[in-house]
Amino acid sequence: MDLQGFIAKISEQFDETDPSEIKLDTKFKTLVDWSSMVALSIIAMVDEEYGVIIKGDDIRKSTTIEDLFNIVKGYKS
Repeated sequence: MDLQGFIAKISEQFDETDPSEIKLDTKFKTLVDWSSMVALSIIAMVDEEYGVIIKGDDIRKSTTIEDLFNIVKGYKS
């Protein structure tokens, strides 16, 4: 699983945030367009792209993009 590819896929879920603003240490829940719909989009994207089913609780426990990456990577191992 490629870190930069993961960041790019996550950034695609945010319509109003410039992709260049989304980095490993970005606190994604503070982004202006963060919503429950974006959370569902992330869950669907992770399932489709990586074959991993994450839960809402996984997102609630996460603060940064790196947190999400590590959760997905952990399920994938």
